[in-house]
Amino acid sequence: MTALHRHISTVFHASDQPPLSEASAPGVTPPSAAAIWPPLRRFIVGERRLGRFMARRRATAFAYEFLRFGIKQGWACLFGGIAVALMIATWRYYPAAAPLARYDFLFLCMIVVQIMLLATRLETLDEAKIILIYHVVGTAMEIFKTSVGSWIYPDPSFFRIAGVPLFTGFMYSCIGSYLCRVWRLFDFRFERHPPRWALVALSVAIYVNFFSHHYVPDLRLVLFGAAALLFARTTVYFRVWNDDRSMPLLLGLMLVTAFIWFAENIGTFTRTWLYPSQQHGWAMVSPAKFGAWFLLLIISYTLVSLINKPRVRRGPSKTAPAMPALAAVAATSSSPRPARAA
Repeated sequence: MTALHRHISTVFHASDQPPLSEASAPGVTPPSAAAIWPPLRRFIVGERRLGRFMARRRATAFAYEFLRFGIKQGWACLFGGIAVALMIATWRYYPAAAPLARYDFLFLCMIVVQIMLLATRLETLDEAKIILIYHVVGTAMEIFKTSVGSWIYPDPSFFRIAGVPLFTGFMYSCIGSYLCRVWRLFDFRFERHPPRWALVALSVAIYVNFFSHHYVPDLRLVLFGAAALLFARTTVYFRVWNDDRSMPLLLGLMLVTAFIWFAENIGTFTRTWLYPSQQHGWAMVSPAKFGAWFLLLIISYTLVSLINKPRVRRGPSKTAPAMPALAAVAATSSSPRPARAA
């Protein structure tokens, strides 16, 4: 497994991007995460000026940090958001009698989107490689799962393998793209992160169980327990603005799973795919699928962790101001003011 990790790290050039929190000395403004994507670099200076203005009051500082969190999350969801928007738009507006089937249109759209994101440098080459890996892994599981009737794709298509439309691999790729981008945007650091060889072993067991539970006893509960043991003591630290924030990594994975489950409800509502219980009328996806997506997310997390090496958090929660001018603002507001002339 160590050799596998070295190989994947070499292929993906994990060291091409320096860690944001380690790229500068204490007291020096760390590089903005926006610098990872060249089209965003022009906005860095303006954003820092806005940040200095918003930091003058506690209420506006809180609102601005909340806004930054939402914008960063939205940027991390770029690929997935486009995919969901296409599912909704084609379900609502794509003509049923069109010569090109809806699934094929979705497949070609996702390819065009991929090319445009790379051409405009809104997506890095590393992210594109992750999307490719997830496409292959996801399509392989789709071929098996549809063959045993776990879910169906009700519409016809030309671009398909064994009954599985090729656009479906992009649905899995959305998860990998999100994890890779959010890891960099929020400068993830960890305490008591599980060893990656253990994550690889767990991920292999999860992937095998997705196939084997159709023929032998389902080991899902055992896998849930193993995941809880591995992540129970792990804390992830992330930076939205100036200060480090933290949460249990297990909680973070569960929150992401909840959003994936929500997106799956959109997918079935738009008849992009259907579970057997939904063929005669839509109903919400069973909450039991939450567990399946949680396990699949662990596979996704493991693959991304092999590319972005988990870094240990060092130092206090606020090692240095992200914008040195903020320190000057704070010092000015707290320093004694000269008395007015009589």
